[in-house]
Amino acid sequence: MDCKAFVEQQVDAIRRAVGDGLAINALSGGVDSSVVTVLGHRALGERLKTVFIDNALMREGEPEFVVEAFAGLGIPVQRVNARQEFLGALAGLTDPEEKRQAITATFYRQVFGRLVRETGARFLLHGTILTDIEETVAGIKRQHNILSQLGIDPEQEYGYGVLEPLQTLRKDAVRELARHLGLPPGITDRIPFPGPALATRIVGEVTPERLATVRAATAVVEEELADTQAFQYMAVLLQDKATGIRDGRREFGDIIVVRCIHSIDAREATIVQLPWAKLERICQRITALPGVNRCLYDLTPKPPATIEYV
Repeated sequence: MDCKAFVEQQVDAIRRAVGDGLAINALSGGVDSSVVTVLGHRALGERLKTVFIDNALMREGEPEFVVEAFAGLGIPVQRVNARQEFLGALAGLTDPEEKRQAITATFYRQVFGRLVRETGARFLLHGTILTDIEETVAGIKRQHNILSQLGIDPEQEYGYGVLEPLQTLRKDAVRELARHLGLPPGITDRIPFPGPALATRIVGEVTPERLATVRAATAVVEEELADTQAFQYMAVLLQDKATGIRDGRREFGDIIVVRCIHSIDAREATIVQLPWAKLERICQRITALPGVNRCLYDLTPKPPATIEYV
C-alpha cells in the first residue's frame, strides 16, 4: 500500500465532506480509531472534537492511557462518563446480538446524539475496517460500528453523517498506516480490542461484578502473554459455573477461558501453542482471583470459532 497517497486522499476526502463544519470522533485507543483520529486531526485541526467514551466496559487503566498517549501527540481528548448509560442498557440481557444492539443504540443514539447536539458536529469519523463490514454483512456477528452497510441511515436515525476512512483496509494495512503516521509502538502494535469491549468477553449478563472479574483476568492474560507476539489474546468469563474448593470449603465458582491466536487480518486464526509452564502460571494466577476456580485454554481456530466469544 502507498501510505503517503492513502493519507493524502483520505485527508482531502474528510475536508471535502466536512467543509467548514465540525466533526467528532470516538477514540478507543485501538489502532483503527487511533489512525482515524490522526487522519481527522490532520484534515480538520481544532474542528475535530475527539472524545473517549468511558462506558464501564474497558480494561484496567484504559481511559487514562488513551488520554495521556494522545496528549503526548498534541491531540486533546475529552473523557466522557457514560458508564451508567451502558450498564443500564445491558442490564438483564444475555443474548449476544441483543447485547451488541444495546451497545450500538446507546453509543450512537444516546451518547453521540447528545454530544452532536452539544458540539454542533455534523459528522462522526469512524474506524470501520473491511473485516468489520464483511463479518456483519455475512451474518457471522454484528459489529457495533456497522450502520449504512445494514441499511441504517445515520443521518436519519441519529442526526449526523458517518465518515469511514479505513473501510477498504484490513488490520495489517491499518498497522502499516499507523507506523507511517508516526503513532508510537504502544498503539500501533496493540492487540485488537473490540468496540463493545469487555462485553464481548462475558458470556451472559454484563454486570459490574462480572466486569470486575473479567477485567482482572484480562490484566493477568495480557501481562503473561505480552511476549508471545501473538495477534490477539484474551480472557473470557463463561455463563456456566463449576464446583471447586477454596480454603477447604466447597465453592460454586466462575470459569475463565484463555484464548491466544495467530492471525494477519482476523479473517482466519490459528492457536498459539503456549509452553506448559506458561499455561500453568496463568491458571494459578487466574484461579487465585475471587470466585474463579476453573481456567481453560481454548484450542479452537477461526473458523469454526470466531475470535471473540460474543
